[in-house]
Amino acid sequence: MNLIIHDLNEKEWAKIASDYEGWKVISDKGDISPCAGCFGCWLKTPGQCVIKDGYDKMGQLIHSADEVVVISRYTYGGFSSFVKNVLDRSIGYILPFFRLVKGEMHHQPRFHEKKPFRFIFRGENLTEEDKEKAKKYVKAVCINFNGRIKDIQFWETEAETGEAAEVSKEQEVKTETLFLNCSLRGDESRSRKFLDIIADNTEGEKLQLNVTPYLKKMDELRDEVFSAKKVVLGMPLYVDGIPSTALKLMELLEKECAAGSAVSRDKKIYVVANMGFFESEQIGNLLSMVKTWCEKCGFTYCGGIAIGAGGMMGNVIKYGHHGPGKFVYEELLRAAEAINASGVIGDIYTKSYKFPRIGYIMYGNKGFLMKAKENGLRKRDLYKKTC
Repeated sequence: MNLIIHDLNEKEWAKIASDYEGWKVISDKGDISPCAGCFGCWLKTPGQCVIKDGYDKMGQLIHSADEVVVISRYTYGGFSSFVKNVLDRSIGYILPFFRLVKGEMHHQPRFHEKKPFRFIFRGENLTEEDKEKAKKYVKAVCINFNGRIKDIQFWETEAETGEAAEVSKEQEVKTETLFLNCSLRGDESRSRKFLDIIADNTEGEKLQLNVTPYLKKMDELRDEVFSAKKVVLGMPLYVDGIPSTALKLMELLEKECAAGSAVSRDKKIYVVANMGFFESEQIGNLLSMVKTWCEKCGFTYCGGIAIGAGGMMGNVIKYGHHGPGKFVYEELLRAAEAINASGVIGDIYTKSYKFPRIGYIMYGNKGFLMKAKENGLRKRDLYKKTC
């Protein structure tokens, strides 16, 4: 069995469908739910997503496939929101436990295989720089998925036609600074904790929102973004990039900007991103994607803060200038100062304060086992091969 994941419309797919006769096809039918970041596919039903919508066994599909082909619209250096959503929902293919690969933290493989992946990016006038960004991104994805890149192709496409974007009427700026938490874990997320520290030290009128209540009314969230002078995006790193829900919102905003919307584009964008791995440098692809999105929309990218060991930092950040989160806390305060001055912070990659990576790996792996035990699972259950 071979597997293809694509975001082509029916007309586009019809042109190449015969090339993939007999393949298992995953396409956008409008029925996929976003990854909730709950780790259920690791610690509750190992290998399977707890969201039962037909995409809950993506890990098994990838394992069963002799080859995986991914066809995606080139989006800010990575995948479109649908393709990204499918891959976000596929992390049951790997294990929660940490390992080191060429000096970087990654997840341990669930299956002892090097799955071959072929990637095809579609886009208009893709530059060599665009192609290098995509290559760098899929390399990171394959390292973490314990896969190998069989081929990367770039298809030149014509300008998309179809229904015109619904253009919003001109809106007055009603919020000085919008703090948007893009984690579906809402108030319980690490992203929210980091955003709160910046918000507590930011002047002027501000609005703090979670993306979760807007999943079925993205147009309302779009309007909130357009009506803010400054936007601070808080998000976790999912599969080496932007979470699919945030990506979907960004696509919507870009589409309206491209349609000539009358709403204000004089907007400054800041990012606070965190991840479970120790090295914050692995968030570089995400920050690059947000910057590219800003360029597409005509917004001003003012930089981002990349936070490694996000789970631990979210727990210790309350100690402020003391403890392992000292450097993270200080950079968040510096970001607040820059936002108050409408300034630029650049991209900042934080470090843990006096807490070693080996200790983080040990405590992290132990924490996964403890959580699994709370869910009635044994250690060997987490290594389950049949999903």
